[in-house]
Amino acid sequence: MVEIHVEYQGGLRCESRHGPSSRTLLSDAPVDNCGKGESFSPTDLVATALGSCMLTIMGIAAEKRGLAIEGAVIDVTKSMVADPARRIGKLDVRVHVPGELEDGAKKALEKAALTCPVFMSLSDKIEIPVEFRWDSN
Repeated sequence: MVEIHVEYQGGLRCESRHGPSSRTLLSDAPVDNCGKGESFSPTDLVATALGSCMLTIMGIAAEKRGLAIEGAVIDVTKSMVADPARRIGKLDVRVHVPGELEDGAKKALEKAALTCPVFMSLSDKIEIPVEFRWDSN
């Protein structure tokens, strides 16, 4: 169990503290929702959590198989919808893993990414298309 402490700072800004490490981060309401947009919005943090979770679980799978995936990148593009209520409508995910990998390794890493805890926790109301790119570029 991990406790996250979130304190409202005013001006539509919150400071969150990670219990185990005491590290903090700021979040702001986005410009299109009455905020200043000077930091990650709460929904930006959802997109961030998805990308970092996918890469972390891929990293675990890679280490178990003796694979190196350093330099792998995930780009997540978040799209909001307003009807019937403001929410995340789509998270477009692009995964790029450099280097040469066997087909079996690629399949194992794809499965790892698509079964990460954040991916598995998100609502089925959110479209999450995922594109994997495997190359040495």
